[in-house]
Amino acid sequence: MRIIDFHNHFYPPEYIEAIKSGPSNVKVTMDSEHNPLLHYPGDYNILVPGHRDIDFRTEVLRNAGVDKQILTFTTPGVHIESLTRSVELARMVNDRFAEVVKKRGGLFAALATLPLNDPAASATELERAFNDLGFRGAALFSNVNGVALSDRRFWPLYEKANELHAVFFIHPSWPVGVETMTEYRLMPLIGFTYDTTLAAAKLVFSGVTEHFPKIKWVLAHLGGAIPYLAERLDRGYFAFRECREHIRKPPSEYLKEFYFDTVNFDPRALRLAIDFAGADHLVAGSDYPHQIGSLEKMISSIKGLNLPEKENAGILGENAAQLLGL
Repeated sequence: MRIIDFHNHFYPPEYIEAIKSGPSNVKVTMDSEHNPLLHYPGDYNILVPGHRDIDFRTEVLRNAGVDKQILTFTTPGVHIESLTRSVELARMVNDRFAEVVKKRGGLFAALATLPLNDPAASATELERAFNDLGFRGAALFSNVNGVALSDRRFWPLYEKANELHAVFFIHPSWPVGVETMTEYRLMPLIGFTYDTTLAAAKLVFSGVTEHFPKIKWVLAHLGGAIPYLAERLDRGYFAFRECREHIRKPPSEYLKEFYFDTVNFDPRALRLAIDFAGADHLVAGSDYPHQIGSLEKMISSIKGLNLPEKENAGILGENAAQLLGL
């Protein structure tokens, strides 16, 4: 029974050196253990060896019994840079990811990073990632410098993604109103899940999911609050005319087609997501190597559900394999 970790993060060393030397809008400091810290509104990421040393990561995965990871980049992202620099850094990250996939004997696959502040360039880079690098999708942020993913400026990207039958993994970024979440690390704890929920709801209500049905969407952190709030969204569809303007079915009908990673290790939450979307729409995720992530809890929380063998195998790895054609 193979284990595929869909939600984890890696920063190529070349990217770290590029933003340290500049130009970059990312503030970089070092902690007492010589780990780089990348700062962004409301939070910062501590780049421990697992974030940036592929040999270290490989050993960790072997010890944990993980068969494959789907590498993704993460916050603060390349879209906070200038247009030219964003494209340059996205290509750098994708090329380095492709090298890791090629050299590491089946242990890794990857999703592309896109220069989302330039939607036309993002469509071009997505096509390059498919045709030249062999990727099957990309990671998106839940908003792009405060602009919703449902905004019409991104529709040319979705047209290309629909043509390619791409997988889009939505990972949260800092939301509008982040200044209210600066205490107690509330931005990653609450703000991230809030922004994922908002992004998914707007993609549905705006008609993006209906207009581009060949895109497969994956939501981070068990979809934020989507499984919990889907019934309320449906009530809005029936109560408010504007909620029916761009879609022909209640929003839950579209949201049940989304995939949800299991980066919520509470079995009650996992069961709610299974009840909502089905076990065949969950993919294992660890959030490794963030402080809040855990390879061990990823595995134990899924196995602890005591699901039928086929469903258990699906969540642990086979759903992700089918989704990405692995």
